[in-house]
Amino acid sequence: MSTIEEGALGALTGLSLGDALGMPTQSMSPAAIHEAYGRVDTLRDAIADQPIAPGLPAGSVTDDTEQALIVAELIIEGRGHIDPKEFAKRLLAWEDDMKSRGSLDLLGPSTKLALEQVRHGADIMTTGRTGTTNGAAMRVAPVGIANRPEDTRRLANRIYESCQVTHDTVAGFQSAALIATTVSLGLEGMTVRQALNESLRLVSAMETSGAWTPKASVPARARQAIQVSEEFSDEDDFERHLIEDCGTSVEANESVAAAFALAWRFADDPQSALLAAVNLGGDTDTIAAMTGAMTGACTGPEVFDPALCSQVASVSHLDLQKTARGLITLR
Repeated sequence: MSTIEEGALGALTGLSLGDALGMPTQSMSPAAIHEAYGRVDTLRDAIADQPIAPGLPAGSVTDDTEQALIVAELIIEGRGHIDPKEFAKRLLAWEDDMKSRGSLDLLGPSTKLALEQVRHGADIMTTGRTGTTNGAAMRVAPVGIANRPEDTRRLANRIYESCQVTHDTVAGFQSAALIATTVSLGLEGMTVRQALNESLRLVSAMETSGAWTPKASVPARARQAIQVSEEFSDEDDFERHLIEDCGTSVEANESVAAAFALAWRFADDPQSALLAAVNLGGDTDTIAAMTGAMTGACTGPEVFDPALCSQVASVSHLDLQKTARGLITLR
């Protein structure tokens, strides 16, 4: 059992390490990953024709970590609250900065669509009504760090503030809520599996004003992914199941479900969970980031390779301890 301080740092450490480990493999097929890198078991430079992050050096984080840190900044500045208009402004500025640096690692499809509408003067109360991808879930860990799980209504309101502009759907909210609630429960001392189970129970009971979509339920898919993950004794068969049956796309009901299955299966070995995630293909960096945030919150940062964590912090210029402390003071 980790302390609250260790859990907060563990969540941010796991998020950033998973993100960086998945950076060179994101949006690639499993076959392409194997051809380019073999089995990824450490931080790697991205190949020159990486579709999202060509040539980035090993240890570089992507939009998952950078947007999570924007969320953290807004929470700290807002004394617990996120102002949706300011959030939209920060995301637009971040995208412009990434473009100016020549990066292809820009906004995901739901966030991009919503913010393009914001640029053209749309009401931010309406811009997120189609967002069902994992953009809200990948960046929400700071909300879980800053809020205790006992007051579920307050926690739900804070989660909603973080996803309204871009993912104002039932799927968008519930995907973010699953990650944030698991993180929050982990900081209270729950084990990985206890937190995953309790998060599924709490989120399924939370009310949301998000728009209905015909996509499969994120909690239902996550619960199913956990159950099925226990059926495989062989790791290759388990990974094949995630690729073929669960799915590893940016859709929240695939990627969040995959993260839950990985966190559950590797509850006692989070480092292996991240390495399994980054070899799956698809949205590898986000699946690994979400998995790392949830497991790290329950275990603290010591479960992750310290040399790799130091490399990520150095290459990507991260001060996660400062961010963790700022969020804990609001908890």
